Amino acid sequence: MSKQGWIIALGGVAVGVALVLGYAEISSRTAEPKVAVVAGPVVDEAEAAPASEAVAPTPAPAIVAQAAVPEARAVPVTRTEMQLSFAPVVKSVTPSVVNVYATTISQRATSPFLNDPFFSQFFGGDSPFMDSRPQKSQSLGSGVIVDGAGVILTNHHVIEGATDIRISTNDGHEYPVDLVLDDPKTDLAVLKVKDPKGATFPALAFADSDQLEVGDLVLAIGNPFGVGQTVTSGIVSALARTGVESSNYEFFIQTDAAINPGNSGGALVDLQGRLVGVNTAIVSRSGGSVGIGFAIPANMAKLVAETGISGGALVRPWFGARMQPVTTDLADSLGLGQARGALISELAPGGPAEKAGFADGDVILSVDGFNIEQPSAFDFRLATKAVGATADLQYFRGGKTEDKVITLEAPPGAGKPVKVSGNTRFAGTSVETVTPAVAQELGLPYDTHAVVVRDVDAGSPADEMGLRPGDLIISLNGDATDDAERFGKLANDRPQSWRVVLQRGGRIVRAEVSG
Repeated sequence: MSKQGWIIALGGVAVGVALVLGYAEISSRTAEPKVAVVAGPVVDEAEAAPASEAVAPTPAPAIVAQAAVPEARAVPVTRTEMQLSFAPVVKSVTPSVVNVYATTISQRATSPFLNDPFFSQFFGGDSPFMDSRPQKSQSLGSGVIVDGAGVILTNHHVIEGATDIRISTNDGHEYPVDLVLDDPKTDLAVLKVKDPKGATFPALAFADSDQLEVGDLVLAIGNPFGVGQTVTSGIVSALARTGVESSNYEFFIQTDAAINPGNSGGALVDLQGRLVGVNTAIVSRSGGSVGIGFAIPANMAKLVAETGISGGALVRPWFGARMQPVTTDLADSLGLGQARGALISELAPGGPAEKAGFADGDVILSVDGFNIEQPSAFDFRLATKAVGATADLQYFRGGKTEDKVITLEAPPGAGKPVKVSGNTRFAGTSVETVTPAVAQELGLPYDTHAVVVRDVDAGSPADEMGLRPGDLIISLNGDATDDAERFGKLANDRPQSWRVVLQRGGRIVRAEVSG
């Protein structure tokens, strides 16, 4: 190659090197600053020191192999923290959720014809073909520890009719428990550990369920299908749901957190680990979760739990009036403008509502500032308050809105059921006087005079005679039974036969049985 060719080649190499170095310099000046990600505020490394100060480069530290440190976790509170874990709240609440095992003994027929009315008419219950034997069955549910002494809240339907109830904690310990309070009206029951053996149990604190909003995050904890303690997450889908169960106080929290058979009585908690509800029911065609679950609000559950802890009787306030929903037509005729509230359709003579000055046609709009959209909401608000407390009622009358503060009263004759025992055909039955409050509960006229059968022990003489819960006993051998105490005395007489007049399903039944 000539001398001129070598010069040209070297010149080209020099130009190439200059271009590469120039591109690297430009890239270093225009590159995005590196960002350090930490468990706190986001820090830009370019802003760590003032631009006017020169920072001497430091040598890179030597890389030393270290054991991995578990990442610190926190309950997600803000929207930016939703990427974090629920594990901290789960760890704090799961020890307070237990499994509930209820054993029930019932009569099992050994003949397939036992329930056939044709065969039973000819052979009767005394036939060897109609023999029945005790059958032991076990139901499984969940419960929530609400007091460190071993008090557990669960569903009534989990322990209904049980002869033996036990719980097991998540650390594997099992304890027999007593049923200290059973409240079918709310589908709640309170259990207490018989012998805690010196243990103190981790209890969940109650949240104010009135502060819940649709969209709040919640966790459901229980023992679905008996697979073991399970945690699911979801949101509050709706509030004040009705038409779910046949209980007297329907005001459920709806959630899409998975709830399945076995979850009944388990906890629905917020992200602060507080109990916001007791899981109780689902809507499903398959028997499993489809994202529509219901929980009893904590404010209702708290009242039942506190009564069980104190050992007192559960007595709720009685307003003394029948209510009906306000339809659009009713709202227009009353001049209310909007279909809302609970309209008083009938007052109990001498009841609290009448004494307070309320009248037929009044529309209750709110209780203590909480809007009343329908009668079930009014019933719920009163049921979460204690007898003797006051309630501020806002109501609509004659085109005007008025306020009235009332003192809540117990229903007359409340908490006085009579259990019949001894050598009598009525042994094993519990009856209650049909007071105006009971008549309202049963949908009967306020002036009904009878006793209502509240419970019948399985296999008892009363059970064998055919008495059922809900029967209204009007008279025995011609004597009126309009008082539970009087019924108890009459039932212990020893006549040769009994002439019983009762009402069942709206029909009057007259029967004569041996004494």
